[in-house]
Amino acid sequence: MRPDYDALRASDATVARLRALHPSLIDLSTGRVERLLAALDHPERRMGPVIHVAGTNGKGSTCAYLRAVAEAAGLKVHVLTSPHLVRFAERIRIAGRLITDEAFDRLAGEVEAANAGQPISFFEITAVLAFHAFAEDPADLCVIEVGLGGRFDATNVFSAPAVSVITPVALDHLEMLGPELSKIAWEKAGIIKPGRPVVSARQDPEALAPIEDEALALDAPLTLMGRDFDAFEERGRLVVQMGERLLDLPPPSLFGPHQFANAGLAVAALLAFGDDRIDEDAYARGVSSASWPGRFQPLTKGPLATMARAKGADLWLDGAHNPHAGEALAAACARLLAKDRRPLVLIVGMLGRKDPVGFFASFRALAPAVYATSFESPTATPPEQLVEAAHAAGLAAEVATGVEDALAHALAREGPPPHVLICGSLHFIGDVLAMSPDTWPT
Repeated sequence: MRPDYDALRASDATVARLRALHPSLIDLSTGRVERLLAALDHPERRMGPVIHVAGTNGKGSTCAYLRAVAEAAGLKVHVLTSPHLVRFAERIRIAGRLITDEAFDRLAGEVEAANAGQPISFFEITAVLAFHAFAEDPADLCVIEVGLGGRFDATNVFSAPAVSVITPVALDHLEMLGPELSKIAWEKAGIIKPGRPVVSARQDPEALAPIEDEALALDAPLTLMGRDFDAFEERGRLVVQMGERLLDLPPPSLFGPHQFANAGLAVAALLAFGDDRIDEDAYARGVSSASWPGRFQPLTKGPLATMARAKGADLWLDGAHNPHAGEALAAACARLLAKDRRPLVLIVGMLGRKDPVGFFASFRALAPAVYATSFESPTATPPEQLVEAAHAAGLAAEVATGVEDALAHALAREGPPPHVLICGSLHFIGDVLAMSPDTWPT
C-alpha cells in the first residue's frame, strides 16, 4: 500500500504544496472561491455551458453518462469530479483527457499567485484551478460535480447553469449536512438557480419537499423522475419516456439495476440541455459505453486479479459506503448471483462516521461472508468495529490484516470459487487500484 496517497505523479509535489499551504477547514460559504474567481477575471463565466450535479449517491455515474453521451455526439466536454481514486488528475478532464502534469503545475502557480496567500481550502483552490483551466479552452459542455452538499460547495458559483441535476438524496455526511434528510436535501437544492431548469431523480418525500420548495421559490422548472419523466429497464434495455418522446436505448454500460436510473437521469438532463447535435444514436452509444472506475468495476488486471483468476474466482470493486448505496450494491450483487449462484464474499474497508450496520443490513438476504480490513487513512474504521457491525446485521465476519490477506482467505474457503467484492470507502478502492499502473483510471 502507498505511504502517500498522492505520490504517483510528478504533479503530486504541487498537490502536496496546495494541501500544506491552505486550510482544510470547510467554509460554509462560497466567499473565498468568489474572491479568487474575481481575481482571475471570472473564469466560471467563460468556460462554456454547465450541467451542475449534486446528490448523495450516483453523482459520479450520472456525470459519466453525461460526458459519454455528449462526447458521442461530437461535443467538446470538460469535467470536474471528486474524489480521485489514484491520481489527482482524474478530477479534471479537459476535452476528454486528464489534465497533464505540465498544465496542472502552471495553472496551480497562476491560481496561487492570484490568491495572494489568502485563506482558502484545498478543495476550493483546486476547483478554481479547474475552472481556470476550462476557461482557457471553452467547451460545448462542462459537467461539474458538487464536492459536498451543494448550497455552500466550492462549485456553486454558476448564476445560470444550463441544467441543475439532483441525484438521489440520502443520509450521509451527517456531521456536516444533517442530521435530518430534509436538511441534507435543502443543501443539495442550493444548486438550483432562478429560472434555470432542474432535473431530479426519484426522491424520498422528505427530501423532495425542500427541492420542490426551492424550485418554486426561484421559478426554476423542475422535471422529476417518476412524475414528469421515467426511466426503467424493459427486456434488458433502457427506456426513457419524457412527454411525447420515448427513447429505447441499449442497457447502461455500468452494472446494476440502479444504473438504469442514473443513465435515465443523465438522458433527461441532456434533453433539458437541448443541444440538437445530441441525437438518439449519441444517447445509445453514450449510455452503452460510459466508464466510471470503482463502481461495480470488474477487476481483471493487477496482482489481486491474478490471485483471483488462479482460483477461478471473479473480482469486483465498488465504492459504496452508506446504507442507500449499500442497497443499490446489494441489488447489483443479487443480479450477479441470479446468473451465477456461486457464493459471495465481501472484503470491506470503510471510513469512520458512516453507518456500517445499515450498509451490511442490505446484504442480509445474500448471506455473504465478510472480511473486514483497514487501509492507509487516519479515519479508517477499525476492522474490529466493522466485524461487530456485520454481526449486528446477521452476517458472518472476521478481521483480515490487509486486502491481500482478506482475498487469500476468501479464495481458500471451501466450495466453488466465489464472487469477491471489495467495497467500502472510495479511498480503500483507490488503494486497490493503485497497486498496479495497469489498473490506474485513465
